[in-house]
This record gives sequence, C-alpha cells and structure tokens, in this order.
Amino acid sequence: MARVATTVLRPLPQPARRRGAWNGLLIAPTLLFLLAFFVVPYANMVYMSVLYKPPDGPYLRVFTLDNYAQALGDPFYWRILANTFWYALLTTAVTLVLGYPVAYYIARAPTRRRGWLLTLLIAPLLVGVVIRSFGWMIILGRVGLINTVVRWLGGPELPLMYNVFGIIVGLVHVYLPFMALSIAGALQNIPPDLERAARSLGASPWVTFWRVTWPLSLPGVFAGTLLVYVLAVSSYVIPILLGGNNVLVMPIIIVQKLLDAFNWPLGSALSMVLFGLTALGVWGYVKLMNRMLRWTTP
Repeated sequence: MARVATTVLRPLPQPARRRGAWNGLLIAPTLLFLLAFFVVPYANMVYMSVLYKPPDGPYLRVFTLDNYAQALGDPFYWRILANTFWYALLTTAVTLVLGYPVAYYIARAPTRRRGWLLTLLIAPLLVGVVIRSFGWMIILGRVGLINTVVRWLGGPELPLMYNVFGIIVGLVHVYLPFMALSIAGALQNIPPDLERAARSLGASPWVTFWRVTWPLSLPGVFAGTLLVYVLAVSSYVIPILLGGNNVLVMPIIIVQKLLDAFNWPLGSALSMVLFGLTALGVWGYVKLMNRMLRWTTP
C-alpha cells in the first residue's frame, strides 16, 4: 500500500498575518475603483451587446446574438478593424524608432541635465490632446504653415491632413513621451561600464549596442510598445480631428453607432469585438516578449 506523505503547513505567525491584512487594505481602494469604473461598465456593455435592437427604440430586453453576427459577418467592420490595428502598429513602430535615441540620450546625460530633459519630454503632456490636435491642424492644413511655405516656394499643395499621414503624425506626437520614458527607465539601469568593457574588448559601437545595450533594454521596450499600442488602438480624438471622415478607425465607428445611430447593442458588440481582439494580440505579444526576455537573460 502506497504511503501518502502529507505536509502540514504551520500557520503564519501573528505579525505576518497582520502585515498581509494591511497589504490587502492598501489595494482595497484601487480594487473598488476598478470594480466601479471598469468591471461594472464593461459588464453592462456585455449585457447590452446581447440585447435586441427594435426599430423604434434603443433596445429591448430580449437576448440575441444577431449583434455579434452582424459585427463579425460584415467585411466592412473587418476592414476597419484591420486598419485600426495597422495604424496602431505603425504608430508603435515609429515611436520606438524615434523614442529610443531620445531615451538613450536622456539616460546617459549628466544628472542635472537629465532633469531638464525629462521636463522637456513630459511638457507636451501638460496640454490636452484636443489642443495639440488643433495645433497640428494649423501646421498641416491646406492653408497651414507647411503648405503656405510650399506654395510661396512655387510647389504644389501637399496632402498632409485628413489622411493616414496626419493621423500617424498626431498619434506619434502624443504617445512619444510614453515610449521614451519607458525605455529611459530601463536604460538607466544598465551600468555604462558594461558598454565600456565591450568596447575595450574590441566590439564596434553597433555590436556593443546589439549585443549589450539592446538586450538589456528590452524590458523598457516591451513596456513602451505595449503601452503605446493599447493607447493607439483605442484613440478617438486624434483620428476624428486629423483624419476627418476620410480615415475611419473602430473607435469612430463605435461612437457613431452609440450616439448617432442610437444603436447601443451593435455599438456594444463592436466594442467587445475590438476589446477581445486587442486583448488576444496583447496576450500573444506578452508571451513572445517573455520568451525573448528568457533568451536574452544570462
């Protein structure tokens, strides 16, 4: 007869249990906030997405899956979803390319200068997204600064706004500080002596960056790309102001369904589809980055 071994866990001492209770109280306000302003609204949206939309009202309390069938069966919505994810990926890639050198310069700057540089980097965040978008409209518009200079030089008018280019410019400008700050935090944790040691052993600047700096900064790159991608996917103000009705993304379609068409069930179903596909993509990206981080960890 097999002998079953049992392990008796000793109860935690009284001070440890008190610390655990205090730690639970510390996160209680955050949990209550998330429950009230995240879980409850999302649960209500899930409930709304399975209700029937009558011709003469917002909804009836009759359960149906027709809203999801319409959201997933219409090629128009799939095309808008593909454009939304593509613009978010493009914004993430551009902010990474532009933000990494900025983050490296800030991380390697002297302490006093680093404070000023960080202040300059986060200064645009003190201005609202709407005001910054109107600022770009003044610069990129048909009678804006750039086209005025181009026409004065005898050139043709440049289509800089109400297209994908205008949206990407606005998104990159808004989300660049998030990328740079995330990477700068990771770069500051890399001792400069590691790079000097690689150079002293004969490595070129590119090899030093690719074999030493880049792998050690991957946690910051991971955090920055994830943050920018999620924000860009759900962006509404910048696409509606700089893209107009010429470039549609899924948040614009959802707002149109909810407020203009007064079709709350279909708008809720589209929101859930966007949320589900974004969460699926984020889950795959997290798995990929965790595998890459394990490969680069010595």
